[in-house]
Amino acid sequence: MTQAHTQETGQLGDDAPQRSGSRIGRLFDRLRNDRGIWRRGLVLAAIAVLLALVMIFHADIPNRVGNLGSLLETFLPWLGLFLPVLLVLGLVRRSASAVLALVLPVAVWLNLFGGLMFSDKSGGGGELTVVTHNVNAENADPTGTAKDVAASGADVVALEELTDSAVPTYERALAGTYRYHAVQGTVGLWSKYPLSGTKPVDIKLGWTRALRTAVATPRGEVGVYVAHLPSVRVKFNAGFTAGQRDDSAEALGQAIAREPLNKVILLGDLNGTMNDRALAPVTAQMRSAQGAAGDGFGFSWPASFPMARIDQIMVRGLDPVSAWALPRTGSDHLPLAASVDY
Repeated sequence: MTQAHTQETGQLGDDAPQRSGSRIGRLFDRLRNDRGIWRRGLVLAAIAVLLALVMIFHADIPNRVGNLGSLLETFLPWLGLFLPVLLVLGLVRRSASAVLALVLPVAVWLNLFGGLMFSDKSGGGGELTVVTHNVNAENADPTGTAKDVAASGADVVALEELTDSAVPTYERALAGTYRYHAVQGTVGLWSKYPLSGTKPVDIKLGWTRALRTAVATPRGEVGVYVAHLPSVRVKFNAGFTAGQRDDSAEALGQAIAREPLNKVILLGDLNGTMNDRALAPVTAQMRSAQGAAGDGFGFSWPASFPMARIDQIMVRGLDPVSAWALPRTGSDHLPLAASVDY
């Protein structure tokens, strides 16, 4: 009599394919057996290393050709946008070399900008609050702009790019909040405290775009500089044209170095970032309020989509407590504010 042998439901024969327990496990199995995982993506790995080297040695990139170094330093934080792109490309290529090489530029970028990006250094209070704002010569609403900066509660307000026709409007709009003010050329300062020793500062332009004054605060005199350095342009045939701005930065730095008061504040549109080596005559002797006590990068220009902090609040002999950007006005720049202690 013939016996029938049956197989229980759910059991596999000896020659059936075996499956690993999880999808992730199967993925790692495939990667371990992929002999090209290290050979693929070498170009991406080289690009990642090059990106890291550019960020590490940005100060050594020469300015002799089109001020390339200064142009790079103006937008240096934005090199971080290449990091997720390289990561995605490395994963698509299934390249261990490309992904591993990416660790280097990520570490460099975090070392340069992680403190700005992921930490809030601002504190509360502050004995003196200041604001700087390039109001834009073509501002269609100077009255509204003046009211906006006055609403910040600042003790001192610096305005740049003033026109002769707009100055009376700003004077009327700010008179109720600020008893004292001084205008020199295209820059002005409004203050709740008395001013003295106001004079133009020669920044080698042939017309006045900087001033110096002393503000008599309740804790003593503070030397305040308001400056608007020349604009820069990016041209295909000339690169980053910043020669005139660089000369003005040198002149401004010399004026600040001669300042007799120990406590000094610089407010203005410097048309350059703290990373830009061309501003070293100024930045080497002063401290950025945003860098010391700000939240994030504090980009100020252009107001519609801020990409760089070319407006600055810098101090010497004072301690920044907090720094921030104010809401957009009728200008193409955002106003910036900072509070300091003596």
